[in-house]
Amino acid sequence: MNLKLSALSCFALFSVILVSCGGGGKGVSSTTGWNYNDPDNGGFEVVTAAEQETGPGLVMIQGGTFTMGRVEQDVMYEWNNVPRRVTVSSFYLDETEVRNVDYREYLHWIKRVFVDYPKVYQNALPDTLVWRRPMAYNEPYVLYYLRHPSYNEYPVVGVNWLQATDYCAWRTDRVNENILIQQGILNPDPNQINEENFNTDAYLVGQYEGLVNKNLPSLDPNQDTRRVMLEDGLLLPQYRLPSEAEWEFAALALIGNSFEERVYERRIYPWNGHNIRNDQQKVRGEMRANYVRGRGDMMGVAGDLNDNASIPAPVVSYWPNDYGLYNMAGNVNEWVRDVYRPQTFQEFDEFNPFRGNVFKQPKKDEEGNVAEKDSLGRLQYVDVPEEEAINRWNYKKADYINYRDGDHESSIIDGGDWAADAPSQSRGSARMYKMEPGDNDVSSMISDQSRVYKGGSWRDRAYWLSPGTRRFLNEKDSRDDLGFRCAMTRVGSPAGK
Repeated sequence: MNLKLSALSCFALFSVILVSCGGGGKGVSSTTGWNYNDPDNGGFEVVTAAEQETGPGLVMIQGGTFTMGRVEQDVMYEWNNVPRRVTVSSFYLDETEVRNVDYREYLHWIKRVFVDYPKVYQNALPDTLVWRRPMAYNEPYVLYYLRHPSYNEYPVVGVNWLQATDYCAWRTDRVNENILIQQGILNPDPNQINEENFNTDAYLVGQYEGLVNKNLPSLDPNQDTRRVMLEDGLLLPQYRLPSEAEWEFAALALIGNSFEERVYERRIYPWNGHNIRNDQQKVRGEMRANYVRGRGDMMGVAGDLNDNASIPAPVVSYWPNDYGLYNMAGNVNEWVRDVYRPQTFQEFDEFNPFRGNVFKQPKKDEEGNVAEKDSLGRLQYVDVPEEEAINRWNYKKADYINYRDGDHESSIIDGGDWAADAPSQSRGSARMYKMEPGDNDVSSMISDQSRVYKGGSWRDRAYWLSPGTRRFLNEKDSRDDLGFRCAMTRVGSPAGK
């Protein structure tokens, strides 16, 4: 936890306690006329003027409208990213790709905590064999790249989409636990074992106690103290993978390329112009990114290694874009949250476009209470029943991965009951996107497990450095040129403080 976050969080907690104890303005409800934060009224507590703090490693990305999609000739002739104008709300994104040392910290924690579940650690290990090539000697990277201290600051690779998602969830809990420790709510507990580990969701519903140092004073006449609630504004939203729209918006960084509401040059790369070399006088001619300059040319000539990286470079390399983000072009490709479809541009929401929604809710017992956490200390979530989704939200279903291209309700194939035995939460996808042995009817490399990745890498040509390009890979697969960075939702004012 950085000092700035700690100091700001301490101030926020002091403000909460001050208001809760009756200091400062109580505030009055414009609906009922009753005072807030008044024990004589039952103690309804309201924290006012609370702004979200920036979590460790993150950069604030002020949102806005932009033209998402292809910015140059579609040399692959895939026609999968036709330009369209969308709006992205403000959010946070990691300044750099997740490093080897960051991921090893994660591995160390889960190995130390989940002592009775060694499979958790095994499933989290990156696939170091991604470095192997049939006609190359890359064995040193198989052994050393992840674990040798010389590569601490290099981006982690060999991590699939599922592993990256799990890392984001773990990071959320560690950051929020540290916030509570910094505020004196909890004491550090290095002996957390198995299900008795801090989980943000479990803590909020009262299923994690930990080593309590103190709780907040309560204005409720029925209790003296209380736990931290979401309404206090102390705990941060979850770390997660960015959506494709968020990633592309952040990479282009048009905030440094506009005047008032006019973008005066639509960028091809995360910088102005069509060149990959830097045009600033002091560094003129140096490569702006880590990529393949030409056949067999990965880093330049000895004595003048232009990009100084035969493999991924340290995460703080080259020049940041106008949001202050490093390596949004080149170095390693990066996972995003979206499920891949080539025709995504035909069906999209103009605000925060994202494909892959599966609506879930906490599992509840027969009495309607949140069910007990699982063996790893996490709340159990289940899909929202289709009938409930229709009744509550007027949605057809709670799973929109296959929106308009595989749902039984919007089937593109007429006649018959070809989808009758498909899973109800993803009706039609089993037949439409998977080919069973001996089935010669329908086949595709695209499935509900196909995830988008973007950005170009040290193995790619300049074409892939454009944020508008997109590719996909199965969520269980990994590569030696594919990593990730985490994002976080911005709550409150989109302009920030």
